[in-house]
Amino acid sequence: MTPAKVVLAGAQGHGQHHLGILRELSGRGLITLAGICDLRPVAVDFAAPPQSSDLGELIAKTGAEFTIVCTPIDTHADLAVTALRAGSHVLLEKPPAPSPDEHRRIAAAVAETGLACQVGFQSLGSTAVQALRELIASGALGRVRGIGGAGAWARPASYFTRSPWAGRRRLNGVDVMDGALTNPFAHAVATALAISDAPIAEIETELYHANPIESDDTSCLRVRLEDGLTITIAVTLCAPDEQPRHEPYVTVHGDEGHATLHYTQDRLTVERADGSVTTTTYERTGLLENLIDHARTGAELLVPLAGTERFTRVLDAIRLAPEPVPIPERHQIVHRDETGEVTGRVLPGVVGLTDLSARELALYSELGAAWTRVELLVSGREVAAYDWSPDLPATDSPRPYLHGVRTLGGVEVSEVRPEDHVHHLGVGVAISDLGGANFWGGRTYVKDQGPAWLADHGRQRHVAFTRLEDGGFAEQVEWIGPTGLMAREERTVTARPIGTAWTPDAAEPPAGAAWALDFAFTLTNLTDAPLTIQSSATKGRAGAGYGGFFWRAPGTSHARTTLPGDERAVHGSREPWIALSGRTPEGRDWTLIFVQADDDPWFVRVEEYPGVGQALAWDTPLVVEGTLTRRVVTVVADGRLSAEEVSVLAADVRL
Repeated sequence: MTPAKVVLAGAQGHGQHHLGILRELSGRGLITLAGICDLRPVAVDFAAPPQSSDLGELIAKTGAEFTIVCTPIDTHADLAVTALRAGSHVLLEKPPAPSPDEHRRIAAAVAETGLACQVGFQSLGSTAVQALRELIASGALGRVRGIGGAGAWARPASYFTRSPWAGRRRLNGVDVMDGALTNPFAHAVATALAISDAPIAEIETELYHANPIESDDTSCLRVRLEDGLTITIAVTLCAPDEQPRHEPYVTVHGDEGHATLHYTQDRLTVERADGSVTTTTYERTGLLENLIDHARTGAELLVPLAGTERFTRVLDAIRLAPEPVPIPERHQIVHRDETGEVTGRVLPGVVGLTDLSARELALYSELGAAWTRVELLVSGREVAAYDWSPDLPATDSPRPYLHGVRTLGGVEVSEVRPEDHVHHLGVGVAISDLGGANFWGGRTYVKDQGPAWLADHGRQRHVAFTRLEDGGFAEQVEWIGPTGLMAREERTVTARPIGTAWTPDAAEPPAGAAWALDFAFTLTNLTDAPLTIQSSATKGRAGAGYGGFFWRAPGTSHARTTLPGDERAVHGSREPWIALSGRTPEGRDWTLIFVQADDDPWFVRVEEYPGVGQALAWDTPLVVEGTLTRRVVTVVADGRLSAEEVSVLAADVRL
């Protein structure tokens, strides 16, 4: 046949890999490199093709039948559509598009032109994938319970600065989605999905980054298919730089054996329940050759655009997920050069963790990876954890919260989902009625009727940590009501020592040592009308003005007391500080001192249950036109403190 005319769009970076393939195919007389489309001149040692930055014009001048698009992800749709409409079949690098909308735009051009678009998931060109499908269909593995995938590579710091879009989720307002699951390990996701044709029912994601990037370098996901099959993929770019390289794989788990495909090597290993093991290496067809064969002889396209729709749906779930969570440096090994410049980051044990995920079909958080927990440390001692994405019933008004809050002596002073009020969630922000939506949880108080179950529950959705350190964090949170987004919150939480100084190498903190939790939030109204904050009290239930910052203390505590007066005296007061003390069942005393920067009444419960918070709408609704800012600092101390001791510590807070 006449050599196929091919244009390469994007010859830098991974484009050099395509140039190598084109060199080999040119030597075999299968193709002619008709042109290169790039923003910079590219050296070519096997041809002298014309070069241009205008793809459509280049295709028109050269009459190229085929175009390889190997450019930044956010340009894929524009260039693929340009090539198709210029009359050229397309080999489109993975991922095909950064969103379903862009994917559909390419699909529309395919339908409009009648031309082919092959997606560059090279692993799907291997006959090993079909062999694995046939193995499952034969029943040789018994009932298949799931598919696990793992990948662990080392990437230097320079990898994430190799281009303007590297390590980015978006660039100049445009989706890029250059993350570990969507780019370097996209083949793991695509290969696992190719083993079954079932539609996707549900997608869960966990995204983290050790490097100072916007996107993820260590992440995992779980995909549940409508046929009941579960797929998990766990990957990292923060593995030790070891040889031989840890090759990524997918494993099919059956009750009579399992099969592992190392997709970069086309190697399939089958281990049966009887102990027999077979390993076979399969052939792989080049995707450009297959595309040419498809266009000229009608051969079946190996990776048609339509076959990658489920991958794009997974990518979209990652795109819409909360921003990746930073992994604190205490969990890393940081490599530096002689100048002190960071050259790479390693997460100890992460290779074994990816393997364990593939075996157990579990996510990183379910496997107890330390860096999946957001913790607050004071002088090196953990004093609280933060659940930024809790899995809770809608009736609890799900929201991020601090839990496991403890004194420096280790006495726990917070409680989550107690039997008396299951919607009480440690330490956080909760409002019983914000613009008609219940962000407190439980029943809603209805005027002249009383508490009632209504379909009015909202949720607070974590968006991103803009700062995350051992001593605290800054967070963006969306407040979403039954009808949509209502407000955005900027939350800042800091933990710091207070009172008697002590060194962390001491076995126990000295008497008088304490720590302070500084909790501030700014709520911004995103609706086109004023937002009204109400409480049960504003609707007729006297004294129930709760709403705002709220701390639920352990209900198992006894001998509960308050300062500067008893419960009746401090409830509804506007004191600059109040204190709550209790005693654990083991006989250990604790004291919490709440200091406010504003003049809100305090909501206090002691006898019914121990809890303290703000009353933003004590007896009168509070209208939020633009923003609402509040701050409460809580001193957490061991022992039952006297009024004088409390006063001294409260003064040390210095709002």
